[in-house]
Amino acid sequence: MTATMPTPLKPSDFESDQEVRWCPGCGDYAILKAVQRTLADVGARTENTVFVSGIGCSSRFPYYVSTYGFHTIHGRAPAVATGLKLANPELDVWLVTGDGDGLSIGGNHLLHVLRRNVDLTIMLFNNEIYGLTKGQYSPTSRVGTRSPSTPMGSLDLPVTPSLFALGAGARFVARSVDTQQAHLVGVLKRAHAHRGASFVEIFQNCVVYNDGVFDEFTDRSVAADRQLLAEHGKPLVFGKDRDRGLRLKPGTLDLEVVTIGAAGVSEGDILVHDETNRTLANLLGSLHPPEFPQVLGVLYCSPAASYEQVVFDQMNAAAGKGPQDLASLMRTGRTWTVAG
Repeated sequence: MTATMPTPLKPSDFESDQEVRWCPGCGDYAILKAVQRTLADVGARTENTVFVSGIGCSSRFPYYVSTYGFHTIHGRAPAVATGLKLANPELDVWLVTGDGDGLSIGGNHLLHVLRRNVDLTIMLFNNEIYGLTKGQYSPTSRVGTRSPSTPMGSLDLPVTPSLFALGAGARFVARSVDTQQAHLVGVLKRAHAHRGASFVEIFQNCVVYNDGVFDEFTDRSVAADRQLLAEHGKPLVFGKDRDRGLRLKPGTLDLEVVTIGAAGVSEGDILVHDETNRTLANLLGSLHPPEFPQVLGVLYCSPAASYEQVVFDQMNAAAGKGPQDLASLMRTGRTWTVAG
């Protein structure tokens, strides 16, 4: 009997029969296309892939991908995805959330799935606003953001998703932009290949309630000078002429932007990206335009055993030890008798 390899799937094979319904021009369309291309490129199978989402515009995602999917409740997608992975570790589980769903009501659930290192590919769409519920400010909205819930401007310091993930103990943290297809697909492939919780923040444009919020580094006229595409083992340089870079200020742990060739600065003075360095990842994740470039790509990657792997290792180690029936188990350990 001759074994035959399954026919490779195309991006179109991951398109569902549902009408895709987001606002015209929404960045979610671009992310959907990037994900479908990624699934085809990594050889994913529809019958072995699951998308899990919570509530929000991004959470319509499972309807539009021809795989298994669960549209769960607000903020609880990480808990459902964890259950799926523990029930069947062979499943390829993707988690889709937004800055409101994932960092407000779901902040504690997202924290625990990251610290446990459950083998999930997590995409957080960040548009710095609540889109589905008509434009209220979100946990990532900037100070001064005017919205129906903050008519005089938000007073809250925003959450930086990548720093949240690093603080929660994530072993893989990356960032990309909805419309930068080649870069986004590359980042998603890296995230998918990582065993454990992979966290990808995707800067996504909400054309209705927060249009252009990331233009300061995504607009074509400034992107080259406002974005730094970090690559492991390569100098942290940017600019349309590739003549600017990041270095540590002499005698400090603070980063500064310098021009190569100016005032005796050479390329050898520029920091080289080390994605295994958590401290460097935190420094890069905290930079914002216009003083600094927005750093995109894999900020941090340091593999460790995934949660479901160590759970099953523990279960296998415990097999055959201790009481072998329920009656014996009930009478083992701390027991007492209630008299009278």
